[in-house]
Amino acid sequence: MSSNTLKVLITRPADRGQKLTQQLQALGITVTSQALFDYQNNSSQASLQQRLTNQPNAMIIFVSVAAVTHANATWPIAHWACKALFAVGSATQAALQALTKQSIICPNQHNSEGLLALPQLTQVRKQDIIIVRGDGGREYLAQQLKHRGANVSYIESYQRIWRTFSNNIAKQWQARQINCIVITSNALLERVIHLSKHTNKNWRDNCLWIVASKRIAEHAKQLGLTKIINANGANDQAILKALMTATE
Repeated sequence: MSSNTLKVLITRPADRGQKLTQQLQALGITVTSQALFDYQNNSSQASLQQRLTNQPNAMIIFVSVAAVTHANATWPIAHWACKALFAVGSATQAALQALTKQSIICPNQHNSEGLLALPQLTQVRKQDIIIVRGDGGREYLAQQLKHRGANVSYIESYQRIWRTFSNNIAKQWQARQINCIVITSNALLERVIHLSKHTNKNWRDNCLWIVASKRIAEHAKQLGLTKIINANGANDQAILKALMTATE
């Protein structure tokens, strides 16, 4: 598939999808940006301060830029007391580093497996670990850390507000000849599958799915999708590289 025949659907929120959309358009790739949800703050300053006061030696893992942004809007991260700060990927690391003087630990492999391979997260028995996320996600990371003996809990700094669409939204995508969909979470994958249930088998049999992780790829296969490329990351660079691979 060449770049000029690739017609890509970006499903991430508008602010996160804008830069990737511009990069793809500069390469001559046709892009439709369709945000499926919006973000909303999901915690209060009082509850956040109390939580961090009760766990002053916690290791804190941020799993996305959105998690950083909304946590900081609730209570500035520069004021957070903790043992160590972790970021799942380079974009999250940069967002954190702009808000605090504390060093941010980031794995070379930008996913849960990369975090779990870090030496700082290997021996964590009885260690408090807080995962900062939205309303759901990173259950595998939490499960593995619990198996290592850590006391794992979540701060859900935002929640997703899913947008409502008519039953013909997938037909509109077909009319635009969408043949590639970018998916950065299992929740997004399931939402797109739900929205396309009223159309034919085109999405399952003919569409190329660019996904952000091995687990999303495995879930996509379980849902009957066949043409899947794992970008091994949700950042723009990883997705762009995967799309370029698809056009070779």
